[in-house]
Amino acid sequence: MLLQQLLNGLAQGSTYALVAVGFALIFGTLRLVTFAHGEVFMLGAFTAYTMMRVLHTNMFAAFAAAFVISALLGIVIEFVGFRLLRDAPHTSSLLVTIGFSIILLNAAQLLWGAETKSFPLSADFGQIRILGLNMSIMQFVVYFMTIGLIIGLQLMLNYTKLGRTIRATAQDHEAAFVLGVDINKIYSLTFALGSSLGGLAGVLVGIYYNAVYPTMGAMMGLKAFSACILGGLTSIPGAVVAGIFLGEVENLSVAYLASGFRHVFSFAILIVMLLFRPSGLFGKKAS
Repeated sequence: MLLQQLLNGLAQGSTYALVAVGFALIFGTLRLVTFAHGEVFMLGAFTAYTMMRVLHTNMFAAFAAAFVISALLGIVIEFVGFRLLRDAPHTSSLLVTIGFSIILLNAAQLLWGAETKSFPLSADFGQIRILGLNMSIMQFVVYFMTIGLIIGLQLMLNYTKLGRTIRATAQDHEAAFVLGVDINKIYSLTFALGSSLGGLAGVLVGIYYNAVYPTMGAMMGLKAFSACILGGLTSIPGAVVAGIFLGEVENLSVAYLASGFRHVFSFAILIVMLLFRPSGLFGKKAS
């Protein structure tokens, strides 16, 4: 049933959107891309797994730990890969984030092994039925958390002093510095916030599919970055729309076409759309 497949695709697209929002937030402020974002996503999932499997905490504590660890990791990446290389060419920072990606991937394999792990979920979340459609409780949790986090981020950016400072720094960091803004602090906070969203998305994906493995961030990072580009790079609403769109395309291709080519279909559509609109769905054309 088409509506059922669209509902399933919405859950997957929501996780793409959440990671893509982190990309858009970081790029919009620093105008630089981090290629370690997928591995931050993966470390967030493994942090929650460790909290629940080893320390026997509940799911809420696992989410909180993933948020904190991902944010701290983001601060470290920003300091080493961007602040220390502020005067270096942008390619230097890109290479450093690629290095972080490789280090984090291999560290995860050493700590947790290369095999797939499962969360110690003793309870069956079950399903609910809405308008004739079956929706698992975990799907509802994914929708609720994704929508809540994105709305909370938008409210923070638009209605708080910190949010206005972040937007001012993104618009003109030199003018913000002259006006007394500690731009290094803003960059660190922005990186921490974007990374924490990626880490929380990792927990959602890990619990939703009940599978955590070291390479889980590779394709997720690529898909989220693609959604960020498709949405307009610096546009948070664009990242959300594009992430959900890619998730729907991938799910429909699995249901009605060939499952082995699900990534091919989504990236092919991405290429075609960018050929006709290079600035992305919500991006502004260069004047």
